[in-house]
Amino acid sequence: MIEPAFLLAAFLGGMSAMLLRLPPMVGFLAGGFVLNALGFDKTPLLETLADIGVVLLLFSIGLKLDVRTLLRRDVWGGASLHMLASTLVMVMLLALIKWLGLSLLADTGWPTLALLGFALSFSSTVFVVKVLEKRSETQTAYGRLAIGVLIMQDIYAVLFITASSGELPSPWALGLVLLIPLAPALRALLDRLGHGEMQMLFGMLLALVLGYALFESVGVKGDLGALIIGLLLAPHPAAQTLARSMFSLKELLLVGFFLSIGLTAMPSAEMLGAALLLVLILPLKSVIYQAIFMRFKMRHRTSVLATLSLTNYSEFGLIVGAIAVSSGWLSGDWLVVISLAVALSFGLSAVLNGVSERVYRWLEPRLPAVSVGELSPSDRPIEVGDAEAVVLGMGRIGRSVYRRLQKEYGLRVLGIDSNPQSVKTLSGRGFNILEGDAVDSDFWDKLLMSRDVQMVVLAMPHHAGNLFALKQLRSREFPGRITAVVEYPEEIEPIRELGANAVFHVYDEAGRALADSAAEEAGVVSKASQLG
Repeated sequence: MIEPAFLLAAFLGGMSAMLLRLPPMVGFLAGGFVLNALGFDKTPLLETLADIGVVLLLFSIGLKLDVRTLLRRDVWGGASLHMLASTLVMVMLLALIKWLGLSLLADTGWPTLALLGFALSFSSTVFVVKVLEKRSETQTAYGRLAIGVLIMQDIYAVLFITASSGELPSPWALGLVLLIPLAPALRALLDRLGHGEMQMLFGMLLALVLGYALFESVGVKGDLGALIIGLLLAPHPAAQTLARSMFSLKELLLVGFFLSIGLTAMPSAEMLGAALLLVLILPLKSVIYQAIFMRFKMRHRTSVLATLSLTNYSEFGLIVGAIAVSSGWLSGDWLVVISLAVALSFGLSAVLNGVSERVYRWLEPRLPAVSVGELSPSDRPIEVGDAEAVVLGMGRIGRSVYRRLQKEYGLRVLGIDSNPQSVKTLSGRGFNILEGDAVDSDFWDKLLMSRDVQMVVLAMPHHAGNLFALKQLRSREFPGRITAVVEYPEEIEPIRELGANAVFHVYDEAGRALADSAAEEAGVVSKASQLG
């Protein structure tokens, strides 16, 4: 059974972080350090829960990822260039710190410094994806770029761990390629399971057994296996539903991961000082990210926000540290230093990402201009053509709105969605749809709104996105009608205050339509009709 103190520390830490307007994960990390100071140690159960949380996280990343993202030059090229450049810069800075007299580096040679620099060049997949999911931005341009870079880093990490162990995967690992022809059968089975507990159980089976356990049994990193199984399912329309059904369980288990980092060890003053030095040189890692993304002609918003999300150290540093310590290359004290640096970088990154839009707005005029012709096609201006109505968010509600406006009212409709897979699928089904992120401030600068547009319907699944879009439309003095969909009653008033012409509460309107339909079928006449 898990220690009651662990649950209490996680809850109090998360609540404290929320009161300070920080992500709860920062509080979970702090809770781990408090538990450490009180004499608590990691337990096998906590480590197991943390490991399962990370496996489910990577599985869910795979479910949402278009594998073609990894083939983009800016993703694999950016990740590779950053790893090389960042490792070199970190080695030079660590050598300087050693020369200045840090005793923890006194007996380290160039190979050890290179190992530390390599470990510190990575960013945290767990942290970044958590931040992106919290903001519902995993499918934005910068979110896809950041996740693609992280997955390439994870692949390099797996290659390093395999090489450092001195053990090659089993010859049976070649049989893993048979998972590719097996994928259609897995997708067909997913279709038959519905949306209940069997769907979630199937997801756990795929992630932990077919992914993690199978890959580990043939000498390949199990985390990579969970990611690959997710990728094989990603083309299926139900993959997004599966990811959502597992979201809460994954989030809860990841609490154990953040607690376990804080429980790694108790630092001395010198260790804390060394960790702070590592955090102070973290901005140089960010500068390298930014320079590389600009080299690939990314939009400034895409490059800046991706850079800010990747401004942290990775838990992978702890794995490299553990390998180095077990091999006798590094003092055990460095495990504590790296764990502290990782935790502190998470706190710094949480603050930066909380003000990322303001940071971008401040930096944008100071960055060199990039002409439209040099940008990748997805970053160029969006033209609505001759559309008379625009639907932002092409989920189930958005699609229903689109069809109704087109078929019943004869309007020319344009749908806009941030998910490239959804755009591709709906385009193939005859929808007039474009890829665009309505919570991207540059999206509104790129959007060329025609005078023909009479109305905009805000049908995005997240209230914050609809609010942001409404503010942008009002600030640009859009003359047409704006209608917004809300899920909860408390969301109605903020939308009305911003000037929406009509607000529809999903469940209220659905209930009203259902009642009218039931009464009509039963031959019941409404009171208003009776009075008339």
